[in-house]
Amino acid sequence: MKIIGLIIILISVLGFCHIHYKKPDKKIFFLIASIFALIVGIGLGADSISTPDTPTEGSKIVRKTSKDYGPQNKAAKISSENEKAKESLSKKQSDVQKKASSLASRQGSTAQSSSDSEQAAQNAAPDLSNMNYSGSQIVQINDNQPGFSSNDLNVSNGAWQQYHDLDSLNRVTGADALLNQSLMPHSERERLYVDPTGWHNKRIGNGWLYNRCHLIAYQLTGQNNNLKNLMTGTRSLNEPCMTEYENQIAEYLKAGSNHYVRYSVRPVFRGNELLVRGIQLRAQSVGDSSVSFNVYVFNVENGVELNYSDGTSSINR
Repeated sequence: MKIIGLIIILISVLGFCHIHYKKPDKKIFFLIASIFALIVGIGLGADSISTPDTPTEGSKIVRKTSKDYGPQNKAAKISSENEKAKESLSKKQSDVQKKASSLASRQGSTAQSSSDSEQAAQNAAPDLSNMNYSGSQIVQINDNQPGFSSNDLNVSNGAWQQYHDLDSLNRVTGADALLNQSLMPHSERERLYVDPTGWHNKRIGNGWLYNRCHLIAYQLTGQNNNLKNLMTGTRSLNEPCMTEYENQIAEYLKAGSNHYVRYSVRPVFRGNELLVRGIQLRAQSVGDSSVSFNVYVFNVENGVELNYSDGTSSINR
């Protein structure tokens, strides 16, 4: 169709030229014919150019299409991220369960340890108020094991001393200390003038019945006329019984400035009595076993009957 259109256009142009130069009298006719042919030729040529070939029957039409994979890709990415999030969450949940299990185990262990520590403390410091003297003024408690915990033996804060408050009857209740050279006095002890509960002193034989006994000896801390640190004790309770253990501690402390001794002293009263039945001494050197004891000293004196309710006494005949 393209070729036919071109031929017609060419003939029209030639015809126009012939009319113009050879036959002027037929100019109008051929001019119109040539224009008509020109229009037809242009139309046919344009039609052949603009109209695509019509496929024949049985021919195969192949069309290429571009598929948009955007939504699918996004969905796949989201799905992948969800899977990763599930895995991460599952791992965290597993970690939390492990930590919870470990914490429960530690709490159980701590509770057991605490229970064991409390039991050990009770064994080391039992109720001694109903113990009666049977001939031995000093008896061992808890197989002579002082029973201090590792926390009791902590020296990170240095040496210290503590005297517990008097009770409602103005009786001493106890004293604790972490002893060291730094607490030991450098001057002689002054005269004692404080009268503790149960103080009804009198002469017996070659000396006095009672001494003002320090819970923690003056030579260990320098405490002297401190009501929280004084009780009424027989001469034999104070010396030689208490002094023997106090000297043992003092010698150890003097042997090195880095030596520490955990010391606990507990007076034992029965009911509302004003005179102590006895005193418990517990001591443990830190880092070794040079000093280690747990003893109870009865507040008694040979040949004397003591009235523990008020401290009065009578000589046995």
